Amino acid sequence: MFVTKSRNRLVTVLVHILIWAVFILIFYIQPLSWNIEVPVQLWIKNGIILILLVMLFYFNSIVLVPRFLLKNRPGIYLLILSAAIAFVVVFNSYVDYWLNLHQLLDNAWHKMGPPKHHHNGDRHEWDFGMIAAMIGASALVLGISTSITTIVKWQHDKQVHLELEQDRVSSELSFLKAQINPHFFFNTLNNIYALTLVNADTSRKAIHQLSRMMRYVLYDNQNSTTQLSQEIAFIKDYISLMQLRLTDKTKIEFTSPLTLADVAIAPMIFLPFVENAFKHGVSAVQDGFIDIKIDQQDSVIDLYVVNTIIKEQSNSLEAGSGIGLNNTRRRLDLLYPGKHLLAINENAVQNTYSVHLTINLL
Repeated sequence: MFVTKSRNRLVTVLVHILIWAVFILIFYIQPLSWNIEVPVQLWIKNGIILILLVMLFYFNSIVLVPRFLLKNRPGIYLLILSAAIAFVVVFNSYVDYWLNLHQLLDNAWHKMGPPKHHHNGDRHEWDFGMIAAMIGASALVLGISTSITTIVKWQHDKQVHLELEQDRVSSELSFLKAQINPHFFFNTLNNIYALTLVNADTSRKAIHQLSRMMRYVLYDNQNSTTQLSQEIAFIKDYISLMQLRLTDKTKIEFTSPLTLADVAIAPMIFLPFVENAFKHGVSAVQDGFIDIKIDQQDSVIDLYVVNTIIKEQSNSLEAGSGIGLNNTRRRLDLLYPGKHLLAINENAVQNTYSVHLTINLL
């Protein structure tokens, strides 16, 4: 974000430099094409008028546009601009009179012989031409000033809106993640509590394994991303922990990529789908299975979770999925907009519940 602001500021400065370089060329190069000995007073006058136009440019940019045009007061704004242009025209005529430029230029042209097309000696026509030139130059300076100021204001407003939106998304993601972590923790504690009633040794092993997992949850994944290998290792630990309380009635299959190319991925993005399978797909008395597969094709990651539907657990898997799945859907929308596909299907005929999540990490 800082780099973007610095680049925009640099572009703005370069544009201003380019604008005034063009005006300097017009004011100081164009008189050289007259084929006369240009009096020094003309260079002095052009410098004075150029300084006046610079002041007009930034007065319009800093004061008039923000206070009137952008405050939806165009009438007053146009009235002030008209007065400013009139002032430039009158001031230019006064400088011409003060420096006696009319006489000096007349003398310079007369020395060159017959009048050229630049000047025919008619004082009124000369004055009219200078008035038109000053009006045109002033209007051009004000038009450029207004355009640049409004564009910069639009870019600034857009940047502020983007930062506010990013802050909102970051806050929402933090809130969702904060909900998922205790959700996982309390569900796992319930499972371990059930183990303590059956096998104390197994429950101690489960508590040790849970402490390792919670270290990952609380410390290792506090950044916005984690490595895919770490996320897969966490899923393996979770499956191993869940298997401690399962009977032979439930068959567990887990497959991960044989050759893993580590990439950054949102932490605990797979857990709610795996957790949901164990919550609704296992039973101590009914046969069932849970198949979990993580596949990788370059930057595309696929998660497949299929489990049997244990009717005694819940009549509606979607309704009973809790905050885990709901939050994960929202996290996916925020983290991978347009780059993920989530397909969930409940097959009543085959008595299975399947999840297929595809994430493009590019």
